[in-house]
Amino acid sequence: MSTNKVIHAIYNDDDVLMDAVRKTRIAHHHIEEVFTPFPVHGLDKAMGIAPTRLAICAFIYGCLGLTVATTMMDYIMIQDWPQDIGGKPSFSYIQNMPAFVPVMFEMTVFFAAHLMVVTFYMRSKLWPFKQAENPDVRTTDDHFLMEVAVSGNEEDMVSFFQNTGAVEVKVIEKH
Repeated sequence: MSTNKVIHAIYNDDDVLMDAVRKTRIAHHHIEEVFTPFPVHGLDKAMGIAPTRLAICAFIYGCLGLTVATTMMDYIMIQDWPQDIGGKPSFSYIQNMPAFVPVMFEMTVFFAAHLMVVTFYMRSKLWPFKQAENPDVRTTDDHFLMEVAVSGNEEDMVSFFQNTGAVEVKVIEKH
């Protein structure tokens, strides 16, 4: 079982954290993860994280929902059990489509929303009964933690993070 060291630099202000992330990236240190008690605007860009492609998945899931709704209504209302409701002809889906628009919209939103949640959980590796990976409980209240892989001289890195405004710097053996 291999062990590697990481540095936990703890900050008590999000602006100081953002500045430290920028300095860390400029110094070419690898940021493993940043733990924050609330979303910090611009942190993903400062860390160099690529934009998400979940919007593409949402579009595909919405199209799937629209296809399922159209196919379902055509089969149920036109082919399998045609009924004369309100004088509308039951032999053509196109002529009845204005009545089906609310169902098509709702199924599009339903598929996009529910499949996006499943995709997000799978992409984030959040499974039922998964143990929390939070290294310090203070990050759920009022502190920010940047986890950086140790590369090179450990003492130099510790002093670097102390100079970025960290209130606490710890070297941790990660298993």
